[in-house]
Amino acid sequence: MAKQILVTNDDGIRSPAIWVMAEALTNLGDVVIAAPREQFSGAGRSHSGPDGEIESVPLPAGSRIKAAYAVATTPAKAVIAAFYKLYQRLPDLVVSGINYGENPGTCITSSGTVGAAIEAAASGVRALAVSRVVPPDEYLNHSDHIDFNTAAHFTAFFAERLLDHLDLSGVDLLKVDVPAEATPRTPWKLTRLSRYRYFEPFSIENGDGTRRIDYRIDPTHPLIEAGDDVHGLLVERVVTVTPLTIDMTARVNFGEFGARLKAGA
Repeated sequence: MAKQILVTNDDGIRSPAIWVMAEALTNLGDVVIAAPREQFSGAGRSHSGPDGEIESVPLPAGSRIKAAYAVATTPAKAVIAAFYKLYQRLPDLVVSGINYGENPGTCITSSGTVGAAIEAAASGVRALAVSRVVPPDEYLNHSDHIDFNTAAHFTAFFAERLLDHLDLSGVDLLKVDVPAEATPRTPWKLTRLSRYRYFEPFSIENGDGTRRIDYRIDPTHPLIEAGDDVHGLLVERVVTVTPLTIDMTARVNFGEFGARLKAGA
């Protein structure tokens, strides 16, 4: 029986990147796309909004994708809608991406790309979240001049491993970030999640005296350390692969920490 692969994203069903990725995955199994009808970047794992009306989307001529659907909801909720409205059983793998823009560091909690993968992992389904570095002014666009083929190559590479019964003890999902200049020969490296916020907010004064919020990236920030995903992307220029767990419990000794709480020190 063919493996069942659900593809989603947070950039919406019209993103060229999701179609490139989905076609690359058809070599591994039956691929169904269920992506938000609209742009939903920054949605995290939100379940707000409508329940997820599903609309069939025509496939490109010659496509090997089994079916595609636009879902009127957030990325995470689109995953749930697909699980319970499109499948008789849960799929073997959920792949979220390819995102327009990287998702390293602590920004992953606001990432709709990662949020959709977390939603799948919470249901016990193996999941992969993939992002590609693009210029900041392209984050919310659907530019068709950006080449996603290398990111799709790495997506298929890691998807195949997840489908091949890779031992994932202690791991709930994989997060992959691909540099803009990467080729299929670019090395990949296991990295930990950086503590750097990555997209740092700051305020700018408008001409009328009001202020607006913008974001910046500081590649020299002291929280960026060798071995983390931000360092891998910005300094080493490698494909970063970060194993994540949805168990966010702090790794502390409960006896010692409990004693400190009781003592107030």
